Amino acid sequence: MNDSKVFSEMNRGFLQLLVLLVLNEPAYGYDILKLLDSKGYGIEEQTLYPLLRRMEERGFLTSEWKIIQNKPRKYYVISEEGKRIRKELIVIWKNQNKIINEFWGG
Repeated sequence: MNDSKVFSEMNRGFLQLLVLLVLNEPAYGYDILKLLDSKGYGIEEQTLYPLLRRMEERGFLTSEWKIIQNKPRKYYVISEEGKRIRKELIVIWKNQNKIINEFWGG
């Protein structure tokens, strides 16, 4: 079995939740990458940017172009729908964490 595929599948949902948690304030992609890396969760640009586009297409995020230091940057922020989904995902995550701790002895 391909271990990286298993890891990728598990991380995909987790990363979506992290993005929903990070984007209470507007941020652009590079800021998100730096913040996640500072917390020990480094990801590649080619992972984050397509995810941001998909999440915006689903209505979980909104975006706005801004010119900062003469450079256009796309800033993302969580939408009302994203806040609703985030709340539900946190409930799921807490329940999963509880179950894992029960089996793992944590």
